[in-house]
Amino acid sequence: MSAAAVKKENETPQANGPKKIDDNKPPPKGPGGDEVNSNNKFHGGRGPRGGGGGGGGGGPRGPGGRGPGGMDHRNKGPRRDDHRIKVEMNNSDSGLGDQNRHRSGGGPGITSGGPMSRDERMQRSQDDRLIDRIATISGPTIELPPVDAKEKKFSGRCRLYIGNLANDVTEEEIKQLFAPYGETSEIFINSEKMFAFVRVDYRSNAEKAKRELDGFMRKGRPLKVRFAPHSAAIKVKNLNQWVTNELLEWAFQVFGEIERAVVIGDERGKSTGEGIVEFARKPGATQALRRCTEGCYFITSSLRPVIVEPLDQVDDIDGYSEKSLFKKGPEFFKEREVGPRFANHGSFEFEYGTRWKQLHELYKQKEEALRREMKMEEEKLEAQMEYAKYEHETELLREQLRLREQDKERQKREWELKERQAEEQRRSDEEMMRRQAEEMQLRIHRQEEELRRRQQENTLFMQAHQLNSLLDQQEQALGSGPGGYDSAGRGHMDMQPGRDYDQGSMGNMPMVMYTFPFYSSK
Repeated sequence: MSAAAVKKENETPQANGPKKIDDNKPPPKGPGGDEVNSNNKFHGGRGPRGGGGGGGGGGPRGPGGRGPGGMDHRNKGPRRDDHRIKVEMNNSDSGLGDQNRHRSGGGPGITSGGPMSRDERMQRSQDDRLIDRIATISGPTIELPPVDAKEKKFSGRCRLYIGNLANDVTEEEIKQLFAPYGETSEIFINSEKMFAFVRVDYRSNAEKAKRELDGFMRKGRPLKVRFAPHSAAIKVKNLNQWVTNELLEWAFQVFGEIERAVVIGDERGKSTGEGIVEFARKPGATQALRRCTEGCYFITSSLRPVIVEPLDQVDDIDGYSEKSLFKKGPEFFKEREVGPRFANHGSFEFEYGTRWKQLHELYKQKEEALRREMKMEEEKLEAQMEYAKYEHETELLREQLRLREQDKERQKREWELKERQAEEQRRSDEEMMRRQAEEMQLRIHRQEEELRRRQQENTLFMQAHQLNSLLDQQEQALGSGPGGYDSAGRGHMDMQPGRDYDQGSMGNMPMVMYTFPFYSSK
């Protein structure tokens, strides 16, 4: 499981801050007095995976299990709130651990049923924070802030070793001993082995204290004072020519506070491909060494990972003096009984001296051949890397082009679909408009027919009205009595109009009916 896949487990998104885990708190009781696994308690649900891991008692589960789960009568491990662990690859669902153990052979959960130690929790938390810090500096490094050249106080380069002390030495005595040379900090005393470590504020004061106190007699014992090896320093290899002091410090500051970061140069001022990083604390160096060894850490666009090793420190200032030599052994007297000299040609000494020189020359030749072979392999790998990188970028472009083509085809299909929909909508609108126009014309035609019919009715009604008026005038002119005689003594026909309206046959059209009275024979 990678560190990137694991989230923080000891923190909960609550307003009152992170939740503190109490490992001594007894686990809660479930049904029947069984201890409930907290992991399964919070992850209840169904799923195809075997859940129930964690908490020391997570029982296996069958498929489709549901419930508080994780109950086991056999393992009574301490409670652990490992339900906070979120794994990106697979989310384990928990079920009834104890009950499903009797029904199916489900396996343990992703945490293998055991409590996570404090060191593992701290390491995972550090890995999560490291990934977050690396994400903040993974951008371009064209413009980097300058390195602070000011000497830092109480750095690892100012740490001194004091040997040959008496077993009754105290911290106050060490402070008084180094008081004339500046401030002191982090005094460590090992009374059994009679040595101590102390930090002096600045390098110059440490050098002065070492120079004056080395060999200083205290209680009849000469002190041995020298610079202590930097325990938080690492060596970084496989750097290309574009890595500088600033970039080296910028890349390794994610592991911890850095006191000094230097890229080693040759006599011409060019990079040798190696550098030294000195951390303020040892955990930073340890984490950098572990992570860069387990993974591939790149600090430029080149696919050359940095190689981190512990720094082999050498004392090239004080060296190995006569004071550090044990002179009471027989080997010392045997080696020192003859002084420096040149061997005579053809002598026994000259022969074996020549063999020693030939052996070192052979070592030098093999080392040079190995260096040349390594250089050729590096160039070959560089060429392969560039070609593979070009092929990879080309493949990415092909993939992008393929995705663009797919997107283009998708858009084309969408546009064609929209065009078909628009055409169908247009046809539907035209058909609807055509039907509306036909309905409008039919309605207008009906209105015109109705208007013509009404006009005809009005015309007939006016004609009938005129005819009735004419008949009324004739009646008034002929007289008002029925059966009368004209001046000739002849009777006339009395026409009495009668009006009737046949609604069933003629509608509103008036019907004029005429009645003719008969003449009397008298």
